[in-house]
Amino acid sequence: MEKQLTVESAGHEHHHHHHQHSHHSEKSKINLTNRLNRIEGQIRGIKGLIEKDTYCDDVLNQIASVQSALNSVGKLLLENHMKGCVVKKIQSGEHGAIDELLTTINKLMK
Repeated sequence: MEKQLTVESAGHEHHHHHHQHSHHSEKSKINLTNRLNRIEGQIRGIKGLIEKDTYCDDVLNQIASVQSALNSVGKLLLENHMKGCVVKKIQSGEHGAIDELLTTINKLMK
């Protein structure tokens, strides 16, 4: 059984995020899953293009398209996270949620 983080320790243990859970609506889950399935298909397509020695510029354009699609998924998740999880944490006095969010945004924007 995984140990649950207490409110006091949550702000300090940045490497234990996998213990926390999100609750996405069914509609949101289906939307995200469909988008990720499309991205997965696009990546398989890129592998195929490379195997077929497709002109590099065409492959690079496909990679740009995948990156854009992944960024869209990231933005959706970020929006849901901010409106849901982050608001709840701040309301319950967990102000470490802001630093956690900023760290995550910095990773997303690399």
